[in-house]
Amino acid sequence: MSLNGAICTRCHQGFGRDEEIVNSAGQIWHTKCFVCAQCFQQFPEGIFYEFEDRKYCEHDFNVLFAPCCGSCKEFVIGRVIKAMNFSWHPECFLCQLCQAPLADAGFIKNAGRALCRECNAKEKALGSGKYVCHKCHSIIEEGHIKYKSEAYHPYHFNCHTCGVELNVDAREKGGELYCLRCHDKMGIPICGACRRPVEERVVHALGKAWHVEHFVCAKCEKPFLGTRHYEKKGLAYCETHYHQLFGNICFVCNCVVAGDVFTALNKAWCVDHFACSVCDRKMSQKTKFYEVDLKPVCKICYEKFPAELKKRLKKAYDDQIKK
Repeated sequence: MSLNGAICTRCHQGFGRDEEIVNSAGQIWHTKCFVCAQCFQQFPEGIFYEFEDRKYCEHDFNVLFAPCCGSCKEFVIGRVIKAMNFSWHPECFLCQLCQAPLADAGFIKNAGRALCRECNAKEKALGSGKYVCHKCHSIIEEGHIKYKSEAYHPYHFNCHTCGVELNVDAREKGGELYCLRCHDKMGIPICGACRRPVEERVVHALGKAWHVEHFVCAKCEKPFLGTRHYEKKGLAYCETHYHQLFGNICFVCNCVVAGDVFTALNKAWCVDHFACSVCDRKMSQKTKFYEVDLKPVCKICYEKFPAELKKRLKKAYDDQIKK
């Protein structure tokens, strides 16, 4: 035992007169006794970690007590983030969609993922078919405007010209936002159908400007989309309905007569479709025919009719002429 009666904390033996000792937190050790409680090796460079009054080298302390990062799988020394049933380095805890840091900004659990508030709002909006405001990152419940290809609540902006708070009618031009009234004063054509500005491709017809999708046939209301249209009394018609209403439709095939037309009995026929209604023999402009029940009958078939029938037909024809 040494002169002062001190003993080693580990082996409980005394110290020699000139023996080197280790003093830590009021306890003393032989230098050979001051070792890791796990591997019993001396501490590299004298660095050790203490837990429940036992000292460990850095490696064993990490293995025994330090959490493993859920991202990089390295030991987390110092500040640790506990989230999603894992431990994380603060710099490793990131939004799983945009990789934004979450350690200080907070996060929201979404389908087993840690997301920042903005990405969570976008995911929620996608599920409901709505937009997320690019400024306040909340879902746009009613009406949005597009500015530089992003969606916003209209009330985040004011008209560049008059300063009024914008609504869903706002329009972007030259990188600035304008209310509809100021926008319309800038010489932009107004659609003849919806009365809104035509900002992209414009159709000029009937003395007005139109959105491509709003310039439609007055009968079937299908957009022309660049196909030919016909104008009549201030209205536009597709080819089919124009001829049905104002042109020649074959009495037989019910199609527009594109070429030569045969007109008779207040009807129109394709040249190849004008035929006897009894024997179906084709007739031409020079073929003599008779009208029977408002249909053409060739001379040969007419001559085969009973005399009494031909007499009644002739009387009906004469009466019509008198009228």
